Amino acid sequence: MNEKKMSNPMREVLLDKIVINIAVGEGGEKLRKAEKVIDILTKRKIVRLQAKKTIRDFGIRKGLPIATKVTLRGREAEDFLRRALWVKGFKVPNYSFDSQGNLNFGIPDYTEFEGVKYDPDIGIFGMDINVVFKRRGYRVERRRIKRAKIPMRHRVTREEAMNFMRGKFNLEILEVE
Repeated sequence: MNEKKMSNPMREVLLDKIVINIAVGEGGEKLRKAEKVIDILTKRKIVRLQAKKTIRDFGIRKGLPIATKVTLRGREAEDFLRRALWVKGFKVPNYSFDSQGNLNFGIPDYTEFEGVKYDPDIGIFGMDINVVFKRRGYRVERRRIKRAKIPMRHRVTREEAMNFMRGKFNLEILEVE
């Protein structure tokens, strides 16, 4: 018998995608500047997000573009995540991981990224970064023919996502109560 422990490749945790989001709360020039920030950092196509409901106190109407986002996958996602974690000093608090095994954190200023300089025409914009993990086999849930639910035992847990980030990105997870 082989001495090496054989692990199931379907149980391996993978980086699915990263979503970078900047919510400005209004359209117009401020939204264009936020789109420029994301373009500087990612060089990818940007998606505008509209308000889902009207909030009079904030001057937001339903359907008004108020935020911008971009989704990265594969090698681009890994490279961007390394740059974003460098800004955070490769340290995040434990509450940044949710119960479904996703990682969420914010960066207060885009100029903290390595090699990015402050542009007075743009100003200062922060962003939310959402990291989604998966296992192989999730296509079953998304395909058109013979769709099926993914069982709980196959979903990525909080602890598995933490271990993946510690191993692959050398992330230090701070224990905060």
